[in-house]
Amino acid sequence: MKDMVKTQTLKGFRDFLPAEARKRQYVISTLKSVFESYGFEPLETPVLEYEEVLMGKYGDEGDQLMYRFEDNGKRRVAMRYDQTVPTARVVAQYANVLPLPFKRYQIQPVWRAENTQKGRYREFVQCDIDTVGTDSPLADAEIVTCAVAFYKALGIKNFKVLINDRKVFEKISLQAVIVIDKLKKIGEDGVTRELVEKKLAGDLTEANSLLQELLNTKPTERLNEIIAVLEELGVDKNFIEFSPTLARGLNYYTGMIFEIETPDYPVGSICSGGRYDELIGMFADRQIPAVGLAVGFDRTIEAMDALNLFPADLANSSTQVLVTVFSENLKGKSLELTKELRENNINAEVYLGEIKEKNPLEKQLKYADAKKISYALILGPNEIEKNIFTLRNMQTRDQQEGSLEEILKTLAK
Repeated sequence: MKDMVKTQTLKGFRDFLPAEARKRQYVISTLKSVFESYGFEPLETPVLEYEEVLMGKYGDEGDQLMYRFEDNGKRRVAMRYDQTVPTARVVAQYANVLPLPFKRYQIQPVWRAENTQKGRYREFVQCDIDTVGTDSPLADAEIVTCAVAFYKALGIKNFKVLINDRKVFEKISLQAVIVIDKLKKIGEDGVTRELVEKKLAGDLTEANSLLQELLNTKPTERLNEIIAVLEELGVDKNFIEFSPTLARGLNYYTGMIFEIETPDYPVGSICSGGRYDELIGMFADRQIPAVGLAVGFDRTIEAMDALNLFPADLANSSTQVLVTVFSENLKGKSLELTKELRENNINAEVYLGEIKEKNPLEKQLKYADAKKISYALILGPNEIEKNIFTLRNMQTRDQQEGSLEEILKTLAK
């Protein structure tokens, strides 16, 4: 006899049972609604890309975390690491088809061989929006405004948009920028020590001078213009904070960069993005400006859980009513009733399990309870005789008798 396979998921990968899956679908539905209200169109790209498409676009760390392998056709391929680089490839590949500016949203899973921790997984959903083909400050401001709009729509109201311009770092080496980006994690002393240890500053005094000069930097002219447009678009200035040490770790940002954080879920940013005007040129014969963002999907859900922001009825089954089967003789009636409910846009399921001769409804009502189905519809000999139906509210245990029309009115409410 073969040994049973051990049932478990890979480290960093997850199953989502219905209650959790409904939360994810709720967030995705809300995001889609807001994205489309701003004119962003849906885009989907393959799980696998040629390795050369993705390699070298995310820095050394990204290359190390990417899932790469040789497929059956001896091709070097890589799993989607983010959605920005595939979008850049799409824009270059379909340049003659896509109208510019091209505004797209993409909601698909990505894969990274991360060290797993709270809010960080190896497979996770990214929700992106990008505007490609214009370097207008309005495009930058619109991306940030859309982010503010969808977090408000999700009910997260206590957050801050930390914003900067990569031009602030023009006179600083990339290695020093990467160290300075750790300021929140390791503090000023930690940053200055690491700058010296990595020989990016001669001593602690020089390192501290470099850091303080950066901390006292004023917003660039471009950033001031973007912030002014944000206010014109209705974003409260209290949501916006200039952060001169904000760096963003990826190599491809060229202008505005931002992160969104909430003190109610202090594990890092829940959304980030910026302008990347040189990435698409790696795939095309010309530079094509672009700006976008990525939603921290899992962190956003965890923040909403912590703040109890999901609608209470999300815990219920998507089935509104369970049609019970009283006996084999009455199964046909129950099937006919289920069909009528569905034709009237009522989410209904008929009980599919074993029907007990004694107390036939007991197990069926327990099933409705376990699935958190709101109602059970009973059609037994008494109901057949009176030409009525009995509708049981599974939460209050109240029951009402009535015609199909009366039952439908109750369910429609």
